[in-house]
Amino acid sequence: MSESVSPAAGLWRTDTYRRLATRLDALLGGRTAKQFESLKVRTVDDLMHHLPRRYFSATELSDLSALEPEQEVAVVAKVVDCHAYNLPSTGYRTTKKPRLEAVITDGRGSLTLTFFGAPRFITYWQKDLQPGARGIFAGKVKEFNNRLQLAHPDFVIVDEEGRVVGGAQRNADMVTAAQSPLVGLYPMSGKLRTWTIAACAGLVLEHLDGLSDPLPDWLRDEAEVVDLLTAFRALHQPADRAGIEAGRERLRFDEAFALQLTMARRRADAAAHGAVPRPPRAGRLLEAFDARLPFTLTDGQVEVGEEIMAELALEHPMQRLLQGEVGSGKTLVALRAMLAVVDAGGQAALLAPTEVLAAQHHQTITRMLGDLAGGGMLGAAEHATAVTLITGSQNAAARRSATLLAASGEAGIVVGTHALLGAGVQFADLGLVVVDEQHRFGVEQRAALSAKAAGRPHVLVMTATPIPRSVAMTVFGDLEVSTLREVPAGRADVSTVVVDTRRQPSWVDRAWQRVTEEVAAGRQAYVVCARISATAPIKADDLEVLSEEGAEELPPAAAVEDLYAELTAGPLAALRVEMLHGQLAAEDKDAVMRRFAAGETDVLVATTVIEVGVDVPNASVMVVCDADRFGISQLHQLRGRIGRGGHPGICLLLSGMPTDTLAGQRLTAVASTRDGFALADVDLEQRREGDVLGASQSGHRSSLRLLRVLDDAEVITIARDLAERCVTEDPELADPGLADMVTYMELQAAGDWLERS
Repeated sequence: MSESVSPAAGLWRTDTYRRLATRLDALLGGRTAKQFESLKVRTVDDLMHHLPRRYFSATELSDLSALEPEQEVAVVAKVVDCHAYNLPSTGYRTTKKPRLEAVITDGRGSLTLTFFGAPRFITYWQKDLQPGARGIFAGKVKEFNNRLQLAHPDFVIVDEEGRVVGGAQRNADMVTAAQSPLVGLYPMSGKLRTWTIAACAGLVLEHLDGLSDPLPDWLRDEAEVVDLLTAFRALHQPADRAGIEAGRERLRFDEAFALQLTMARRRADAAAHGAVPRPPRAGRLLEAFDARLPFTLTDGQVEVGEEIMAELALEHPMQRLLQGEVGSGKTLVALRAMLAVVDAGGQAALLAPTEVLAAQHHQTITRMLGDLAGGGMLGAAEHATAVTLITGSQNAAARRSATLLAASGEAGIVVGTHALLGAGVQFADLGLVVVDEQHRFGVEQRAALSAKAAGRPHVLVMTATPIPRSVAMTVFGDLEVSTLREVPAGRADVSTVVVDTRRQPSWVDRAWQRVTEEVAAGRQAYVVCARISATAPIKADDLEVLSEEGAEELPPAAAVEDLYAELTAGPLAALRVEMLHGQLAAEDKDAVMRRFAAGETDVLVATTVIEVGVDVPNASVMVVCDADRFGISQLHQLRGRIGRGGHPGICLLLSGMPTDTLAGQRLTAVASTRDGFALADVDLEQRREGDVLGASQSGHRSSLRLLRVLDDAEVITIARDLAERCVTEDPELADPGLADMVTYMELQAAGDWLERS
């Protein structure tokens, strides 16, 4: 649950949701609750949904003969040997770190424990780990010199009565956990150990005693799921594996049902409200624009355009998702819809996720319209309208001028970032909201911008990330879907090559030679890095890949500032190179992009700020450093920045990850096809659905924690049917539990947006 949800106790109609919204510090104390912050676990609901990754039975706890590398284990065993190494002593000095090695056994197998630390810690641990001592040891099994070992395991030493007589006090809860029928291993962070999480979950379950279920009895019976409190207990204090699975089924259904109920409520709400019809008008702005186009629309653009125009003419608001392949011309389709609304006397707002993308949209629309964008100016074309830009970094004068154009209605098209949602931005007659790159936003932003209209505006959501139908039904269930697959004629082919920097380091030099060759031929190049500087924090994408097999051996990701200095002093010294990243001032970013678009810069070293919307047809080569740090959809979007003109493009993916790792498989998939819809399916198989939609890029938890749309299609279908039935029978959701469920989903989305903005 988002941090913004928990203080809003007055929003809830049921005691159940009020209790679930309780902040952890109220139950566990501030010090303990603070340890959960890094896991983004802040409320009772968060902790109840923070589930063990796996469970051990009591018999599994002490079988050392069955251990394998990379397993997370908890073992009960006896110490048989313990020796300290490299401790300082009189007349003996060493530069090696002090080390303690102990060997434990359960009578069937043995395992080495290894500790490094200051001499006083080595001495302390050695005192606890005397031969004959019996204890519980937990950690990840590693292989070193052909021996299995636990490095710095958590441990406690116990006497014959099971009392703790040694080890860190923070691990005392290990004893209680080890005595349970099943022991859960939770995702951990920092000093917060799995045993502490289990103990905290137990305290929270006591707080939830007597919790009423938010779902009506008939609904639980139809869905064949257990009640919520039973599910929580089965997952955090399991008695058997059947109970664990029943608990997971309940939470999985809750995710699907809450999402589908919210979408069904949105669809019903939209249908119940009227909208001003905005039918196309002959002989006006749209017709003049179409007559000037120097190319023919694709069949897909014509078909989708007709769908949109037909819906704009209706008396209830359009709610449509426009998805398309990279370079399929979505912006043109959206612009034609905006012009139709302007022709009908309304205004259109285009909401973009970043200032770079907003500025790019403003420039693109202004350029495409030409003098048709000169409304209010001398010499403007007949039926022309003004196009204005509103961003958070504008100076006061520019912001005041732009907001006046929007409020007066003089600007038919208003492009902006989150700044459009501010209280100071008003519209004369907002008829259409276009949301670009929906996967960067919380769904609540559509409603926030729509609220600025006197009536319900029409809504067109664009995403350049192809979305599998199953995900579209689950997450965008309140929208009708239009798809553009056809790429306009004249786009050049782009080949993609994975460069193995570990096995073939000389190929990196060849990559820079290829950049030089393309520039010599009159082209331009992008070089993409995963972070801005060596001191910048690790991104969420880095955290994801660093948890994958083989990633721990990788060097730190290349940074824009460092690589820029290296390239300008070395292989690209003769070229005009600039850098671009999100921490530059807005005017500096705009200036860099203008120079690159104008051909005054040969090579742009950038972060993923160039991922979407940047259109430089002369760019023909891209080098993505540490490509394994990016997801499939992100790489596909980045690759879409080249080959936009008539020049063949090449995308070089630099990576040291082995091909048999998940990251290696991602890169192989991207190199094998340019079909974004095929790549979306691969992405969906590898990653959680929320992450496919971009959640991990913003570093936030996805609301889809257990649900997997590929595996759980039946659950989603059942949830959708039940949600439709609930809304049909109870359009206003008078049932308090169902109403709270929708409020939770809406606030969760709003909370993610507020934190990101």
